[in-house]
Amino acid sequence: MKLEALTVSLRPRTAWEACELGMALVRSHAGAIWKPWLLVTLPILLLINLAGWALDLLWLSGLLMWWLKPWFDRIPLFVISRAVFGETPSTRQTVRAQLRWGARWWLPYLTWRRLSPARPLYLPVDLLEGGDGGEARQRRSALGAPVYGVCALLTLVCVNFEMAIVIGSVLGGLMFVPFDYLPDTFKSLIEAVGVEPQWLSALFNLLAWVAVSVIEPFYVGAGFGLYLNRRTQIEGWDIEIVFRRLRARLTAAAAPMLLVLCAMIGFTPDAAAQTASPAAETSIAADAGTEASEGVAVADDSEDGEQDQEEQAPTEAPIRDYVEDGKKARRLPSTLGEVYRDGRSDDRRLRDAVAQAMKDPTVDPKRKQSVWKAKSESKTKAKKERDDAINEGLFKGLSSGVAGFLKVLMWGVVGLIVVALLLTASRWLGWFRDGGIDEDEAPGDVRNAPLPDHEPLPDDIPTAIRRLWQAGRRRDALALMYRAAVESMAQRADIVLVPGATEAQCLRASRKLPLAEDREAFARAVRTWQYAAYAETMPSGDDFDDLIGQLSRRFGWAA
Repeated sequence: MKLEALTVSLRPRTAWEACELGMALVRSHAGAIWKPWLLVTLPILLLINLAGWALDLLWLSGLLMWWLKPWFDRIPLFVISRAVFGETPSTRQTVRAQLRWGARWWLPYLTWRRLSPARPLYLPVDLLEGGDGGEARQRRSALGAPVYGVCALLTLVCVNFEMAIVIGSVLGGLMFVPFDYLPDTFKSLIEAVGVEPQWLSALFNLLAWVAVSVIEPFYVGAGFGLYLNRRTQIEGWDIEIVFRRLRARLTAAAAPMLLVLCAMIGFTPDAAAQTASPAAETSIAADAGTEASEGVAVADDSEDGEQDQEEQAPTEAPIRDYVEDGKKARRLPSTLGEVYRDGRSDDRRLRDAVAQAMKDPTVDPKRKQSVWKAKSESKTKAKKERDDAINEGLFKGLSSGVAGFLKVLMWGVVGLIVVALLLTASRWLGWFRDGGIDEDEAPGDVRNAPLPDHEPLPDDIPTAIRRLWQAGRRRDALALMYRAAVESMAQRADIVLVPGATEAQCLRASRKLPLAEDREAFARAVRTWQYAAYAETMPSGDDFDDLIGQLSRRFGWAA
């Protein structure tokens, strides 16, 4: 895995930011994802539905397409898992890979892991890392445990989007049905759902496939984004990428710099031999200084070491090996004599120098400072502390009192509710006994009578309408006016209306009237009736008289 070839900027993200990163990858490589998706899923959709049509089991075809979604999820995962490293596969490569890629995981993801809400996160773990059963199980637990809830919520959101697309497609198709035919269309649709014809099942299978084709790649991409984010958080991919790029830059610049240094210094084998001895001495001194700084005194008890010390410093006492552990001095065997032999020298001066250096204020800065303050300031501070303590006590007492009062008040409210329930028990206790359903009285004898025949219009229509209006039966008056206007319009236009024709159908039929004044008068009558019938808005007396007069003139009603 070439982390330095990543085409995305890795950093620790929140779970939902990681989902958005995966969806952005899907949008960036939309062509490389949906082309093989259509080439693979569309023929399978046709074959399964044709088989279901032949066997009269189209519902089973839809269920099978839905069950194969994990197998189809490998298509977007194959593309984005390689495109994220700058190697976007071609359509042919993606289609050919579906025949064998991740074959050993087909059975788990089409059986017991089919309904797992964390499927988009577990697919990259199993298909990209290629671990065995136990190793893969540990990886799934390590990567998926902290974001399992996010995966479950992501699954729920994507399922809702798929349902919204299917339902929205059905409702969008109904938008093209004329308004007057909507009741009949809904009735026919409900009857078709009850009968379940094959064409309707095939249509729903097609809509479900469209919804899955739109949402599923984004679902897989969001899971892959979570996978990248979890590995970044656990393995520090973002830091590793920075170090790898830094190493690449330094490696590219190392060879020229080495040649320049060799040319400037004039590096030769003799010079290296001359500089080897001081370097060794420096290393020995550094080792001795380290031991001295740790508080360990070392010496060699051998005879050769003592002779060397007597020759160099005859007046000094021999150096002993011990460790101060806070309770007693404990001797330790010395090994410096075996390591350095004759090259060992006294390190007392070095240890004294280190001890003196540690006393330097700049190494261990400590300073004791005394400051004079007035007594009045101390008294003021003490008084302030006492006042704060008093205020704190008052506040605690006040809050305790308020809490106690509220507690008593709440218990009082509970007591009042209990008393009210006890006093009204006779009213509501029967609900729990008989379910709260009052038995209705048995209806009496039902009288059957034939509907009256269609009454003919009166000879003097305006007078009959005004008589009903003056008697207070305004709705009946407007109903008679509307019925007379419809019949007059049908006779004038020479058309036959279907039984139960709506106002809209009557208005469309009135377009065949030869005169525009007749159409306007009829439209006014229809609007007045609609306001009265549906909005319970009656016209004023003047408007009513004017309308009746206009209709009488236009349609020749006898006055």
